[in-house]
Amino acid sequence: MNNTLVINSLLLISQIQSPEPKFLQLKNQLERVGFQVVIKLPPKRGAYGLLREADKKIWINPVVFDLNIGNQVLIHEAVHAAQLCAGKGKIKVLGLDIQPSNYARPFFLRYRDVHRQELEREAYAVQSQVNSFQLAISLLQKHCK
Repeated sequence: MNNTLVINSLLLISQIQSPEPKFLQLKNQLERVGFQVVIKLPPKRGAYGLLREADKKIWINPVVFDLNIGNQVLIHEAVHAAQLCAGKGKIKVLGLDIQPSNYARPFFLRYRDVHRQELEREAYAVQSQVNSFQLAISLLQKHCK
């Protein structure tokens, strides 16, 4: 086996085995309400995180740990999970009265579909709040019973 591959694999394993406590807490909460969270490359190329609605599977791209955005990505996907729970299997906007940071605008405005844009706007809005972690937990508790 290639030495570089072995070293990269060991680094990846060490990062995955010790994510931040908040990441693990949110991951556990998602799993308690029926979502499967896997740390693997998402099937959609270039995605940091992805929720497949059909089977409630969430992928988290391992690169997020290198970028120190693991919590933000999982929070974003947790909002989509709450949206799916609220829609009883069909993802729907929660109607949150918060706005994303101006920095996040290009990320959700790139979607042409207005419904998708609004779903992403909510996820980026929660992700960019100071209390984003607690907000994500409370959305899951409220909508995923």
